[in-house]
Amino acid sequence: MRLTIQTKVQAHWSKVQKGFNEDLFLELNPPFPKVKLKRFDGSEKGDLVSMELNFLLWKDTWTSEITFDQTSNTGFEFIDEGTQLPFPFKAWKHHHIIKETQGETYIIDDIRFDTNLLVLNVLLYPLLYLQFYYRKPIYRKLFK
Repeated sequence: MRLTIQTKVQAHWSKVQKGFNEDLFLELNPPFPKVKLKRFDGSEKGDLVSMELNFLLWKDTWTSEITFDQTSNTGFEFIDEGTQLPFPFKAWKHHHIIKETQGETYIIDDIRFDTNLLVLNVLLYPLLYLQFYYRKPIYRKLFK
């Protein structure tokens, strides 16, 4: 399934790029599940990000590798792909896009995920949507 959320921010895209760091990553995590960051290399190709998710009854690890990054005159983007995913995920690809369009900066979270079960994909969609929608006010606050 595919989920896309776009947020307009009041900062130049280059400032947003510099702000995509470990502190932002931690700030963006919703209250549940609790996240313990195990590794954060950055957002360049080959970097790894790994975290422990605490679901109260069990803990699980989520590790993603940055498989693509690109910077241009009007923005930057990178893709993280899950290499170790918690149940029930079988695939995860998150395309982060920060771009300037007509003098305005947008942060776009373009996510593709799969559990191999359509009904589970449909059930997870609103939960994931809410978790990423949670980021919008944080982005706006930090990038003004």
